[in-house]
Amino acid sequence: MKFIHLLVLPLVVSLVFPHTFLLAQNSKTVTKSSFKIIGYYPLQATYKTDTSGKLNLQVPFDKLTHINLWFINPDSLGNFIQDFSGVSSFVEQAHAQKVKVLFSIGGGSIHLQYRHLLAPPNRSLLIQKLVSLILTYQLDGIDVDLEGADMDENYEPFVTELATALRTHNKLITAAIAIYYKDQLTDKALAQYDFVNIMSYDRTGPWSPDKPGPHSTYAHAEEDLSYFGKTRGIAKEKMTLGVPFYGYGYGEGMTAISMNYSEIQSSFSGSDTKDEWKMPDGRTIYYNGRNTIKRKTKLAKQKASGIMIWQLPGDATGSSSLLDVIFQTAY
Repeated sequence: MKFIHLLVLPLVVSLVFPHTFLLAQNSKTVTKSSFKIIGYYPLQATYKTDTSGKLNLQVPFDKLTHINLWFINPDSLGNFIQDFSGVSSFVEQAHAQKVKVLFSIGGGSIHLQYRHLLAPPNRSLLIQKLVSLILTYQLDGIDVDLEGADMDENYEPFVTELATALRTHNKLITAAIAIYYKDQLTDKALAQYDFVNIMSYDRTGPWSPDKPGPHSTYAHAEEDLSYFGKTRGIAKEKMTLGVPFYGYGYGEGMTAISMNYSEIQSSFSGSDTKDEWKMPDGRTIYYNGRNTIKRKTKLAKQKASGIMIWQLPGDATGSSSLLDVIFQTAY
């Protein structure tokens, strides 16, 4: 997740290792295999309440194996000052349906505090605080989504020490990685993760208005899985394929925009079966429709061990749901 984090967040506000288990859906028993379905979900959404004071959560736990709560970045002093009031109830609901929950750190924007917090004088204390948080709220691990400038010479030692600390408590460590950061990912760093979520999207975006076009094609997915699987030697059991629940729109002489898939689908009848759409204002928006998501899920079953979603609140409801396509294709 990169620049998209900053762009999608306003829309989010407006919208709302392998394991096996059984769950009931539509009065049928579905067996979940080791194929993972991982969804990113905003931390602030866990503490939204309805008029009765209860958590108002409409999370499709029955179609997921893991949820990554984004983001719990520390301040410049290494303190975590987010509101965690809804986390315990959220985790309890997830665990009741055998869904693992991880805290995700980082994100696509630059976090200047990591420059010194990951350095030797502060690294151990930061790791202690992260482990303390997941133990306090009974989460299942940490997802490392450090990107770009946040991945300096301290990245490898940080994830190595974090992995050691987490495994002491039988907790997971995962990562969001991308081919455009390949030179910053050492083999040792990659080896620390229980599995990696490959961000196969954002090949272009509003930050590159001179390069409009698709940012997450099927060909991109093939290339990304081939690179990390063959070139970097990551086993398919330790890779998931990331897919976008959003799109980018461009028009000549116009500001590029970001839209969640749910908004695209509800605005343009028939767009759920396409990957691009000519908008009334002259922009063309590029995204993944149901057909491409189905193809990517089949690819992930062959070349990886799951699908990762950025992000769950971007999905549409009913017959246009992309998560439903993933679930039905996977199982």
